[in-house]
Amino acid sequence: MIEFFKALQFIIENGIIFITIFIFGSYATLAVFSGFAMVRYMRKNSFVDYKVLLSSPLAPSISVVAPAYNEGKTIVDNIRSLLSLHYNDFEVIIVNDGSTDNSMEKIIKAYDLRKVDVLVEERIKAQPVRGVYKSANPAFSKLLVIDKENGGKADALNVGINYSSKEYFSAIDVDSILVEDALLIMAKPFLEETSKKIIASGGVIRIANSCKIENGRMTQIRLPRKFLPRVQVLEYTRAFLMGRMAWSKLNGLLLISGAFGMFNRDIVIACGGYQHDLVGEDMELIVRMRRYMAERKEKYQVIYIPDPLCWTEVPSTVKVLGRQRDRWTRGTMESLFKHFRLFFNPRYKTLGLLGHPYWFFFEWLAPLIEFVGIVYFVIIAILGYPNWPFVLILLAAVYLFAITLSYWAILFEELSFHKYSRKRDLGRLLFTALLEPIFYHPLILFFNLRGNFKFFAGEKTWGHMERSGFEEEIPHKSKTSNLTQDIQQDQHDKIDDGVRKVPVPAEGENGNGGDTLTQQQKS
Repeated sequence: MIEFFKALQFIIENGIIFITIFIFGSYATLAVFSGFAMVRYMRKNSFVDYKVLLSSPLAPSISVVAPAYNEGKTIVDNIRSLLSLHYNDFEVIIVNDGSTDNSMEKIIKAYDLRKVDVLVEERIKAQPVRGVYKSANPAFSKLLVIDKENGGKADALNVGINYSSKEYFSAIDVDSILVEDALLIMAKPFLEETSKKIIASGGVIRIANSCKIENGRMTQIRLPRKFLPRVQVLEYTRAFLMGRMAWSKLNGLLLISGAFGMFNRDIVIACGGYQHDLVGEDMELIVRMRRYMAERKEKYQVIYIPDPLCWTEVPSTVKVLGRQRDRWTRGTMESLFKHFRLFFNPRYKTLGLLGHPYWFFFEWLAPLIEFVGIVYFVIIAILGYPNWPFVLILLAAVYLFAITLSYWAILFEELSFHKYSRKRDLGRLLFTALLEPIFYHPLILFFNLRGNFKFFAGEKTWGHMERSGFEEEIPHKSKTSNLTQDIQQDQHDKIDDGVRKVPVPAEGENGNGGDTLTQQQKS
């Protein structure tokens, strides 16, 4: 019996070594690939004259669709900042998804809205619309507000798509923060690529916790004070700068973050829009769009832009983080299993041979294998057959590799956009990277396992995402009468922001040329 356990232990431990080396190699390859892609992107886009795109009649028209549910505290400033985006041919569509607070009352009063009759073709089925509103003030002519029955974020987006009148639409979270030239940067790839149809594009999502926000504008970028948001800065930086950059170049990207993305409207409608019965509707839509194009043998691409275009609040408590992450896990599983036909299917090329299998093994299966490994070591320790040298060496290797990836991500950030300009912020990030594998990763593993359990149990709930909001950082704006003057000034200032440089802000500056409020995953 002892010989049997030793033989089994030898097989399992060698299997663990093989899997570990394979995972390390895959992550390192993606990081190197992302590094070269980042250097190429920075050289190409360090100095871009956006005056041409801003005034060009060839620039694509864009509908900015922002679902809103119980956002009464900040909705007025959020809309104001969306209207201030630097772009010519665009509209802002706010979809009030049956809010139970005073959101609609605030919007109607602040923007002088009037109910209008609008006849549209319901290309995508959605919950009934209670009313459509336009402003009587010409300064807000780009604004369209739709009040509908509650149906969830996906349903609200579908309504916004039905009412949109532009060639492309940008889906955003209404409480996120967009840089003022976000639409210009996102629209640029749609004009550059000629051999392939760009069906979607997405940018980097950054953490807005502890940043200074005034009147819907980010005036100072700060590293989060709390540990949980701060460690997510590292997590997001790794995911976006060292993961999605590589997958975009390989044309294997399966996810555009729900916080901010741009899509070809006709392709989305042809695919049936967002699926409202899923918790990971953003990822599933991208996979479905890619399948649609591949099955019609049309050349296409999903583009990723490494510019930090969108800033959003992330969970600052373990409770809310857990809800978010188990939902991300369930959303990933929905997309992978619903489109399992892609798995190693050469018909879908990179999507089937690389993209889908990678997400299957590394995003879904890897945490389960990790859990099985932990259970194995606990069992052999109880039985009295622990191989402590092997365990300690493995833990040290995993810990050092995790830190190396985080430090590499910080290096990417420092050499590219350098948003956290204070030296003490850099030091805190480096120190946080030392703590992440010990205190944060076990939480993420637990939430991933819980998400798997809920998925197989059939749970479909979204989970209430409580936000602390930016209220601490936002001085109260008592007069909404200044909105018209602010919007007109923003529109006037757009012409002056033609040349965009890679920002290297001085200490204490916001470092992104005037950021404006507007899910791995996502999640």
